[in-house]
Amino acid sequence: MTLQGPTPKRILLVEDDHTLAMLVGGQLQEMGHAVIRAASWKEAEKALVQQDPSMAIFDMRLPDVDGFDVLPTLTEQCPVIVLTAFGSIDDAVRAMKMGAIEYLTKPISPEQLELAVERALEAVSLQRSYQFYRQRAELDVGGFILGRSSAFKEVVKLMELVAPVDTTVLIEGESGVGKELVAQAIHQLSPRARRNIVPVDCCTLQENIFESELFGHERGAYPGADRRKQGLIEVAEGGTLFLDEIGEIQPALQAKLLRVLETGHFRRLGGTQDLPSDARFIAATNHNLASLTEAGGFRSDLYYRLATFVITVPPLRERREDIEPLAEHFLRSRDFARRVEKRLSKTALDSLSRYPWPGNVRELRNVMERAILVSGDAIEIRPEHLGLPGSGKRIARKVELSFDAEPTLEELKKVYFMRLYEAYGGHRARIASILGISERNTYRLISRYNMAELEE
Repeated sequence: MTLQGPTPKRILLVEDDHTLAMLVGGQLQEMGHAVIRAASWKEAEKALVQQDPSMAIFDMRLPDVDGFDVLPTLTEQCPVIVLTAFGSIDDAVRAMKMGAIEYLTKPISPEQLELAVERALEAVSLQRSYQFYRQRAELDVGGFILGRSSAFKEVVKLMELVAPVDTTVLIEGESGVGKELVAQAIHQLSPRARRNIVPVDCCTLQENIFESELFGHERGAYPGADRRKQGLIEVAEGGTLFLDEIGEIQPALQAKLLRVLETGHFRRLGGTQDLPSDARFIAATNHNLASLTEAGGFRSDLYYRLATFVITVPPLRERREDIEPLAEHFLRSRDFARRVEKRLSKTALDSLSRYPWPGNVRELRNVMERAILVSGDAIEIRPEHLGLPGSGKRIARKVELSFDAEPTLEELKKVYFMRLYEAYGGHRARIASILGISERNTYRLISRYNMAELEE
């Protein structure tokens, strides 16, 4: 039987019987794990703080405590296999209700122990996946992995080339081109596909909590941190961590991220213990990160570490051959409710092909969703259903500003931003493209002007 899991684990063995501890500890070491031994609860508490074990095997009867009194505290910090010589069905049920993963009765064979440890570690991995993805649908890269243009085929070629290895990847491209879907496709094609791919939006996370979200924190690390929290690096263990809009993170965090990439270790906020990272890193940016680095806006050492393998996703206007298959895909998508099956008219397809698509694939998806709703029971989608500037009966949009008195520069900016916000339904990517700013700055303007952000 082979160990399921990408890296050896630190297992806390809490057992006061020296002979049994030697036997169980030896078996765990043969499985490839590092063993931390404790003969009492006092020693176990110290090991929890100093060693940060991945899981614990816990004797319920210790010289200094009743196991049921401390089991909730232990299960809050790591997964637990309960081991006892005085097993009963009632005790097993009680231990499982308190959070134990497995319940084993002494004596235990090496095969039973190995199977229990493997099941416990796999259960934790599945639990993390469920908790993180309970709001996410099954992976669907069809929204991007469709196309016939030579530019598209080059992107697919690069994805297939880099997917099987753990090389760090940097994906460049404008907002809305499908960078996250490219990252998902790389993950899905990789040996890590059965584990998590964890996206981190570097734009929307507040700067003061970003470090805690990424690295996790220890209890008491800051006011309100009443318990230890795992960071997204740990959630991505064995899988892929996708850092979207990496160019937006602050210099201090850039340094800490560089350390993870160079050493494979990190520390939780407020912690002193180095923890191993077994996550593949894929980053994305809508900036020219090389130019940003040359201008001093991004660490050069981090850039060179991220840019081991670069994939540039071209904008939709540079691969117009892909517009039709993408539009047809969105038209058939199960995500959009419809009463009848729809088809695109030739004139509607012509309108789609001529439009410059500043919001790229994301904007195309939104346009198709709107067309499905606006067309009602009609089978054929016509240009007027698309709502594109200059298509059908729609008049090209014009923004007018008026003031009762001469406005200040700030008033001009606010009113113009509000008009754009209303005109484009709060679509951050399109507003950012028009203003020539990042989506993160667009988000900040929405907050500054106390405007409710609409879903894209």
